[in-house]
Amino acid sequence: MTINKIYDVIIIGGSCAGLSAALVLGRSLREVLVIDAGQPCNRQTPASHGFLTRDGESPAQLLAIAREQLSHYPNVELRAGTVVNAQLTTEGILVTSQPTDGSASQQVIVKKLLLATGLFDIMPDLPGFAECWGRSVLHCPYCHGYEVHGQPLGVLANGEVGYEMATLIQHWASHLTLFTNGPSTLTETQKDTLTQLGIPIVETPIALLDHQASMLTGIVFDNGSRVPLTALFSRVPFRQHTDLPEQLGCELHETGLIKVSEVGETNVPGVFAAGDATTLYRQVSQAVASGAKTGAWINRELLTASLQERVVKLADLDQ
Repeated sequence: MTINKIYDVIIIGGSCAGLSAALVLGRSLREVLVIDAGQPCNRQTPASHGFLTRDGESPAQLLAIAREQLSHYPNVELRAGTVVNAQLTTEGILVTSQPTDGSASQQVIVKKLLLATGLFDIMPDLPGFAECWGRSVLHCPYCHGYEVHGQPLGVLANGEVGYEMATLIQHWASHLTLFTNGPSTLTETQKDTLTQLGIPIVETPIALLDHQASMLTGIVFDNGSRVPLTALFSRVPFRQHTDLPEQLGCELHETGLIKVSEVGETNVPGVFAAGDATTLYRQVSQAVASGAKTGAWINRELLTASLQERVVKLADLDQ
């Protein structure tokens, strides 16, 4: 079924970037529809850090506050559902969504679409890793380093990534170990530097991550030995959370991120992207800023288009 209400913008994704854009557009008097599947990538994280005035709030609390504040704008609608298709038509961008309550699918046509759909992290096949992800297996010291600083920490990585992460994380650790989970691919120069920093390199294959209620207690190796740890820093591969960018023809970087301009424009006219789907800097503050900037630019484009339409109509009247 097609929804009769006319929206200026549809935002797909109701986490930090999407809701930030919705706030800017709502305050710009735009009719906005936010469609959210309720699966933010940081949903396992107990606390978010580094966001001024909200340091230490859980991601769920941040989103609850944002939704409550957006409820005061009658021109912003939040709808629970999953967008299953988006395509360009002569009338605009046709968006098909499936409500989470199991009711019939819904279709809306808009001129502007914002993808704030985030990324999907691909967990390694290592027992305990996924359970601890976002709680004691961490990706970012700026987000979580302070809470575990001065404690025995580990880095799970190899090669150039392992070297870069180890030299970064050592600033927060009382004792840091680099676990390569197999033969090291570090250069001799990198090994020498880590040795000078007092960072041992352990190449023994890992059997599992030992934890209690997702809080890491140690690493257990294939040979049965064990190293106690408070937290482990690691990076995982990722993909787009949805195939909507591909459906629409959005260009991606070789990293898999959506290519956007400084103001969130993709290569597809009328389609914008913001937040984690576009950047490696995956912090709440960055997502909020990205959404706000993109929302403002979308409003600017709508204003420009409206002005052009008025000029054409006035010219027609003069003839």
